Amino acid sequence: MKQAEIKLNVTLDEQNIPERIDWSSTDGETSEEMPSKAMFLALWDAQYKNSLRIDLWTKDMPYDEMKRFFYETLQTLGDTFLRASGGDPMADKVIGDLRDYCAHFAEKMEVLEDEK
Repeated sequence: MKQAEIKLNVTLDEQNIPERIDWSSTDGETSEEMPSKAMFLALWDAQYKNSLRIDLWTKDMPYDEMKRFFYETLQTLGDTFLRASGGDPMADKVIGDLRDYCAHFAEKMEVLEDEK
């Protein structure tokens, strides 16, 4: 059986606000620590049937990047759900609704303005 390890290293300031978030994986192209400015980690607790989350961002994460991070995360959650649904037709419809919301979010938050 193959195993991989994902490591997160969070450096906090005196007020416990993240200054740095570095991560590495034994299953990636390199095992070197890579910097990041934000992360969302969600795990499923099967015993209690709920999600466990860690949401962190560094104090130098620009607001415009945070808006884009939320937009990208919502989009990829839709992709992940479609893969997990195994072709459920209702999933396609619901993800279409999510895509519509993502477009609305992007427009209201002016997320994609730089790409025009």
